[in-house]
Amino acid sequence: MTRQAGRYLFSTRPEIELEQIVPTLQQFRYLVAVADTLHFRRAADATHVTQPTLSAQLKELEAKLGVQLVERSRSGVTLTPIGAEVATRARAVLRDVADIRALARAGADPLSATMRIGIVGSLGSYFLPLIIPNLHSAHPDLKFYVREGTALDLLTRLRDGGLDALFFPLPLDATDLTAAPLFHEPLLLVMPSDHHLSAQAEVPRTALRGEVLMTLEAGHRLHDTVAALAGEVGAELSLDYEGTSLDTLRQMVATGLGLSVLPALYVRSEVAREALVTARPLSDPEPGRDIGMVWRKRAPQATAFETLAAAIRTTLRREAPEVRVIEPIADGSEDVLGYSAGA
Repeated sequence: MTRQAGRYLFSTRPEIELEQIVPTLQQFRYLVAVADTLHFRRAADATHVTQPTLSAQLKELEAKLGVQLVERSRSGVTLTPIGAEVATRARAVLRDVADIRALARAGADPLSATMRIGIVGSLGSYFLPLIIPNLHSAHPDLKFYVREGTALDLLTRLRDGGLDALFFPLPLDATDLTAAPLFHEPLLLVMPSDHHLSAQAEVPRTALRGEVLMTLEAGHRLHDTVAALAGEVGAELSLDYEGTSLDTLRQMVATGLGLSVLPALYVRSEVAREALVTARPLSDPEPGRDIGMVWRKRAPQATAFETLAAAIRTTLRREAPEVRVIEPIADGSEDVLGYSAGA
């Protein structure tokens, strides 16, 4: 209810009027989910509500703002130009709210809270079991919410505030992010145990000419690394049979579809105990990848992330001789990600 005084309106119950005109954070989450998926059902699944609930909340958001944000048709869902702009700003609002929450946790003990961690699918299944026992022993109240995904998906969620940090391949050209390098991981050639190259302790890169190399589907950084290797050595990159996981790649190699190049820690975890496939190092320059922790530059948990990175390096030195730990650079010569390509 409002009363008029001159040309000004004021409310006797301002909290009610604010509810009627101010969008909620949840409504912003629904809009961002629709912008990400361009699909009501997938957006509803992503935000853990029913599709009618999401649709009703979007209509209420449009009513509050007085503009159409989403165009609905039988052919699909699109955002109006103003809807796309609102979604971009909503992402920033949600990110800032996530930072406020993280700041509050950091003011207490950030290592006794839940961290939302993203990890590339070619790393999580064998890396996390290696480091979590020691982290849990040192920080028993620290919990990880873990999400696996492709590089683009994880970076988007990190920037939007949906994730706190990533375990991610480096280097990364992104001035809004920073990172702590962790380790260099060799990539090993994996082949059927009866393949003629398995007789060699180290396979010359030139021996891959004409061989079929299989890797993960596009969107994974490992796909790009193996594709570059195939181009360098004259191997044929298989596009008909691409793996959705390292396990599916290993199984396809076992059936004789081709060879693959897999990370050393995964080889230790899964390939070394497999009778149908075997792994061999490639001659220099040996392919490999560098892994680090990545977070937003303004993240209030930066000190906690550095502490975690140091603890992970300690664990890797003791538990993973297959990789080379990358020490942080202390002389100020690192780039914006705290990472030296020559390390």
